[in-house]
Amino acid sequence: MTPATLVFDLDGTLVDTAPDLIDTLNVVFEREGLSQVPYDEARALIGGSAHIADRSRPFPGVESMLMQLAAEKHCLAVCTNKLEKLSLKLLETLGLARHFAVICGQDTFGVQKPDPMMLRKTIDAAGGQASDAIMIGDSETDVRTARAAGIPIIAVDFGYTMRPIAEFGPDRIISRFTDLPAAITELVLSPVLPAQHG
Repeated sequence: MTPATLVFDLDGTLVDTAPDLIDTLNVVFEREGLSQVPYDEARALIGGSAHIADRSRPFPGVESMLMQLAAEKHCLAVCTNKLEKLSLKLLETLGLARHFAVICGQDTFGVQKPDPMMLRKTIDAAGGQASDAIMIGDSETDVRTARAAGIPIIAVDFGYTMRPIAEFGPDRIISRFTDLPAAITELVLSPVLPAQHG
């Protein structure tokens, strides 16, 4: 199989940052005299925050999956709407930064998802080509970004979205990272034609 450029979203895809983000939100609410937000309710609303890894952890299987994909010679990159410096700090703290050719945030190129330029520039920065790229994300924003860039997308169904990820029509959906290599192989062997991206 030809190696691909695999571009990952960060929050809700690689790392479960919800505990830290919600803790931060509730500290602010308490300071302002507002009621705290229940964890389950707030988790679906997450989009991005500056708080780093007090309780944030990689989702199960992330590290071994990244090692397997690197061993298969895929190029790995991160494309997130979190600031680049904070993204790098988070991934370094969790011991994951070394797996990625580039880690690009909303300030890296001056655009953010769903602008397809952010994804295209991340692929370029990683030394890849759009024709050999696949995005992995968890949200409507990720699906819209990939569609606009003409790149297939694999979605995780355990991320941060208020509606089921299937409603947004990703090319493949996985429930655990052990299923990612097979989903990548399926997309490489049976690519989704741009016309099917709707």
